Amino acid sequence: MMHLLVDTDILLYKAATSAETEIDWGQEIWSLFTDLNDAKKSFVYQLDKIKEALKSDTATFCMTDHKGNFRKQIDPSYKSNRKGQRKPVGYVALCEWVRDTYDTITKPMLEADDCLGILATKPENIGKCIIVSDDKDLKTISGRLYRPMADEHLTITEQEADRNFLMQCLTGDAVDGIPGLRGYGPKTAEKTLGSRPEWSLVERAYIKAGHTREHAIQQARLVRILRWSDWDADKGEVKLWEPR
Repeated sequence: MMHLLVDTDILLYKAATSAETEIDWGQEIWSLFTDLNDAKKSFVYQLDKIKEALKSDTATFCMTDHKGNFRKQIDPSYKSNRKGQRKPVGYVALCEWVRDTYDTITKPMLEADDCLGILATKPENIGKCIIVSDDKDLKTISGRLYRPMADEHLTITEQEADRNFLMQCLTGDAVDGIPGLRGYGPKTAEKTLGSRPEWSLVERAYIKAGHTREHAIQQARLVRILRWSDWDADKGEVKLWEPR
């Protein structure tokens, strides 16, 4: 039986959002409330569907550390495009319930994606885990990936993961406010990398566009989902990615 590594942030957000209810008090006064029991039921329902699809009952639930984020030390503007966006009502309480109920893991300064990537590429876990996430960023991690919304099963080789990482270095990630190179969508990035993708092609594209090598490396560090090789387990610290 394969062990599931679950992107819990996504399940939490969906569950909390689905449980929100609007109330019209009249005289143009509205409010929101959440029945936390409904949110819990939604979370369990999502989880049961995933377990049924993957025929597995064992899982680790990866969650983001909301106290800090190492990427903001690389670039303070990281995710600044999300400022002012509120979490669903009851989100924090739902997070606490999940931590009390399930086997969860949170690492200092890391996002859930990073915990997934580290665990999936830990040598003793290779071939024994399935990452469960709808986030396209997880295509930069080798191994098995299940995307629940599309009911999509993927097996990503290390070469494919490396290529997807280099692709994101060029295209950036608009959702997280990482610009990448202006005018670079997937097609342009594919053409730039060609049949033998390597870092030098990314660096050359940045320099040709008027940027520095250091800026290219910064973008790479922002988009990179951590792997076991990027994590110092003894110190509990990130080893920032360096070009090879």
